[in-house]
Amino acid sequence: MNVRYVLAPAAENDLSEIWHYIKQETTADVADRIQAAILDKFDFLANNPGVGHSRKDLTALPVKFFPIYAYLIVYRQTTPLEIVSVLHGRREVGRLLKDRT
Repeated sequence: MNVRYVLAPAAENDLSEIWHYIKQETTADVADRIQAAILDKFDFLANNPGVGHSRKDLTALPVKFFPIYAYLIVYRQTTPLEIVSVLHGRREVGRLLKDRT
């Protein structure tokens, strides 16, 4: 089996928190659909790692950002692709990433 991407522990936690929040605010079905869309985007990024963009205004880390719904997927262009975080765009993304390094 060829691993195309890996999730950092923080990213795993982000996905869980996102799912639980959406379930609380809506339904488990909606949470499942949004999580599936995010996971599909991970596959897309693994196949197309150059599509994201750098955000030097948020972090000096060698990561790229890609939006999905109100979230930002933060990833490293490694092999396999490393998903660093999945954060809501209205959060203090720069501070959160600084705290995770």
